[in-house]
Amino acid sequence: MQNFNTNLSQILIVSSINNILESLSQKLPVHNTRVVRNETNDKDEFLLAQANAVIKESYIATSEKKYIILCASTFRKEAQNSLLKVLEEPPRNIIYIIVTTSKSTLLPTILSRMPHRFMKDKKMPEEINLNVKNLDLKETYNFLKENQRITKTEAKSLVEALIYKINKEKIKLTSKELENFSVAIKLIELNSKPINILTTLLLTIIHRKNRN
Repeated sequence: MQNFNTNLSQILIVSSINNILESLSQKLPVHNTRVVRNETNDKDEFLLAQANAVIKESYIATSEKKYIILCASTFRKEAQNSLLKVLEEPPRNIIYIIVTTSKSTLLPTILSRMPHRFMKDKKMPEEINLNVKNLDLKETYNFLKENQRITKTEAKSLVEALIYKINKEKIKLTSKELENFSVAIKLIELNSKPINILTTLLLTIIHRKNRN
């Protein structure tokens, strides 16, 4: 948490929400810090109920700075929309800190109201077991069959590994093909089926090989 400005509302994009909360607890005053998180939802979604709790807490008067930490892996659109007014015109002495694992879960209107910092741990993607230079339909089918029941997190890791290997192998793609990769992780975040995303990306690679 180096150079963390406690006078500024902000968005933190992190690897682990729990780790950042632990760091913040050591830096912020316990008696004036409120953490709002959905403890009953396995998906770790920030819903309208949590947004209403933030708004209610925001208007409880305080003579000292009060920190309201909004935590979730994903933020529902209606919850974010309900927060727009208080984020744009926060009540006196209120500092908001949004903590999430992905920037893509936040609406542009939220991102435009608060500065954001990437605080993710840097790590190299795992090597993916695919011959991307000479990928064929048989290898693609087998790969998809092996990964047909993967989770959202596992799918994101596979896409990152695929992008890494394409760059490593210096495979050239058209701007339209590159766009497929740039939106893939965002679509996974929006709960598109991982198998459909992976199929599209792998067919893009095969199409590139056939074109050449």
